[in-house]
Amino acid sequence: MNYIIAIDQSTSSTKALLFDEQCHVVARSSVDHQQYYPQTGWVEHDAEEIYNNMVEAIRELISGYSGSFGNTGFSLAITNQRETAVVWHKHTGKPIARAVVWQDTRGAELCRQLRCDAQTTEMVMQKSGLLIDPNFSASGVKWLLDHIPDAREQAERGDLLLGTIETWLIWKLTGGKVHATDYTNASRTMLFNIHTLQWDDDLLKLFDIPHSMMPEVHPCDEVYGETTVEGLFPEPIQIAGVLGDSHGALAGQMCFAPGSGKVTYGTGSSVMVNIGEEPQPAPQGLVTSVGFSAFGKTYYGFEGNIYSTGATLKWIADQLQLVGHPSEMEALATSVSDNGGVYIVPAFAGLGAPWWQNHVRGAVFGLTFAATKAHFLRAALESIAYQIKDLVDVMAKATGGRLNEIAADGGPTKNRFLMQFQADMLQTPVVCTEVDDASALGAVLMNGFARGLWKSFDEVVAFRKVTMTYQPQPADPKLYDGWRQAVGQLVK
Repeated sequence: MNYIIAIDQSTSSTKALLFDEQCHVVARSSVDHQQYYPQTGWVEHDAEEIYNNMVEAIRELISGYSGSFGNTGFSLAITNQRETAVVWHKHTGKPIARAVVWQDTRGAELCRQLRCDAQTTEMVMQKSGLLIDPNFSASGVKWLLDHIPDAREQAERGDLLLGTIETWLIWKLTGGKVHATDYTNASRTMLFNIHTLQWDDDLLKLFDIPHSMMPEVHPCDEVYGETTVEGLFPEPIQIAGVLGDSHGALAGQMCFAPGSGKVTYGTGSSVMVNIGEEPQPAPQGLVTSVGFSAFGKTYYGFEGNIYSTGATLKWIADQLQLVGHPSEMEALATSVSDNGGVYIVPAFAGLGAPWWQNHVRGAVFGLTFAATKAHFLRAALESIAYQIKDLVDVMAKATGGRLNEIAADGGPTKNRFLMQFQADMLQTPVVCTEVDDASALGAVLMNGFARGLWKSFDEVVAFRKVTMTYQPQPADPKLYDGWRQAVGQLVK
């Protein structure tokens, strides 16, 4: 039996999931990590804490599994929060600072200045497929090199390495022997040419980042190296199958055909649709990324990213303490018949696609003395569906009309009210699958492809099992009109 350990390193936690050859999850563990907010708009993670948490999650996974492994083999697959950047010393292995998280906006002023030049904006979009925005890694990395003492000099001497989270984990797991990333994560840095599938000299020069810092770039379905995971395994196991979390969900939802799409509900949310083997210019408000690469081919996707969806629910539970856990929100939200005119625009770190207004901050509209906690919680859940609709409407138009269905994954898919409201807003069926962790499943598939466990997409399609399909019901158009009016008061 082959067992694949999938690491799903997200914005809030590090999960380890044990999959068997039939892609069933037979065990799981999770370790949260701390969020750092040292200044307004700054969001940081401790990269060493994340690595240690990953090791601990794997240790718990193996020790907590009650079944028998028998005569078995293990391998390791990785999917991760994207864009979050780590810079570390090549020789000591120590980060020069905390990781700059994808939600961080310290690069906003630099991005604003660059966007003032239409030629630069066009060049970045044409090469990287991305808009100039602090959501992507490049501006945060430049900030670190410019502001951490001696960082710029060390980088120019070739003493510093750069990577997104999976690159850092691979480097640590292999004892510093492998400095590598995959096409999907690379395509989210604003430093990668999606046409040549290489780091781009013009983009590196634009952000003043030495080429010597950059990792090697490989397809998703490749063996990246070997590890004992700090001695947890007596013999080294292979690290195979690497891709960003949203891309993992695209593969895990079996969106192998052009025109198929998915929504990942996480800390933020990603809407992505497979557009085939040729990168195309993205319509207004969207970006073009590498969707995934497998069997010698690269598939591209249109994507839009929302900064705060699950994060909004976590904020309500942890910061406002209106509920003990986000799972309690559904019952309260459905205890009222509507939102009472309340709209929450959760722009905690600005508005992502299709608005790309990183200076905007969150706001609540429509409060009256009649508003209750239930109305507030309902408005928070509805804000997720409205943001997804903003994106899907743009995406559907770009791909020739309404999408046939949207495959949904992530923790919030357990909220039946949200999923039904989402289907109603989109007027499109929302399909939830058996595997909650579609990103991890996508990494597992790439692992199996890399090691020859499965030889084609057709072999794995049967692993996708639909658990619930939410059929759209008629929706009052005034609800979405109210959302657009609320956003319109913030977006200039």
